[in-house]
Amino acid sequence: MERTLAETIREYTRIHLLENNGLLLAQCVAAVGWIGGTVPELTEEQGIIELPICDASGSGFACGAALAGRRPIFIVRYQGFMWYDCVSLINYAAKSKEIWNTPCPIFIRSIAMEGKGIGPVASSAQYSMFMRPPGLQVCAPMTPHEWGEAWQWFLDHDDPIYVSEHRLSYSTTEEASNTIRDDARITIIAISAGRINAKKSVKYLSEEGIACDLIHLMWLKPLKITDEMRASLSKTGRGVIVDSDFSIAGASRSIAYELMHDTGAKVYAFGLEDRSSGVSKSTENCTPSPQKIVSYVEELLRK
Repeated sequence: MERTLAETIREYTRIHLLENNGLLLAQCVAAVGWIGGTVPELTEEQGIIELPICDASGSGFACGAALAGRRPIFIVRYQGFMWYDCVSLINYAAKSKEIWNTPCPIFIRSIAMEGKGIGPVASSAQYSMFMRPPGLQVCAPMTPHEWGEAWQWFLDHDDPIYVSEHRLSYSTTEEASNTIRDDARITIIAISAGRINAKKSVKYLSEEGIACDLIHLMWLKPLKITDEMRASLSKTGRGVIVDSDFSIAGASRSIAYELMHDTGAKVYAFGLEDRSSGVSKSTENCTPSPQKIVSYVEELLRK
């Protein structure tokens, strides 16, 4: 039986804690269902460290553990809290190897969640902010194999890595495959939960007679522009990056910029609107829905 993404994360974590002398640091690990079922039910003696409810301090503890050789997993349960947790990660862990020749390897699990009225601080994705500072790899895996790829990178290197997860992906068992069509009129490159909604939108657009290429993007920094991306954009002449983070000064615009200069195609960014998330359904600010993606693509094609 295939493992879900949550089960995959839990098993890799169990092995790391019990066999590799690893650590896991997070808030409310057991109190809220072992973080979506992604953490094995172990004890402090076995490597589970319950952090105090003081977000500014947790990343400092993770840095100390990394410097001591424990290669910690540091979990931020709501990605919106990264604004509090980022200081030690960006200002120390990301710089330590380059400036002081002292590696600070941390596997940062930052979990995005949206909707359900969870509020302006806890909600949304915030991985774009970690693409800016040197010294951090940034990825957004959405499948078991992709998460395993990120984990293997961590084991093979002595650098910190920022892994943006999305709770919508935890029940996933299937791997993602790109959709490439000879008659495609536009290239859609999707990130995080945008991949789920983009896949649905491509189906709707196909039913309307609009063929699209769909490319799933996991590694955000460094960005690896593949021959498949180049060939698709060369064919269609236009693309859109569907994102779960904010468009303005975010991953989607940065990637669109790189792709336009590399291919000459017009590439647009389509992510969260430039407004805060609220605590009610009417004020939520979520990943563009399949319907919004369809409307956006249709408008681009009309132009």
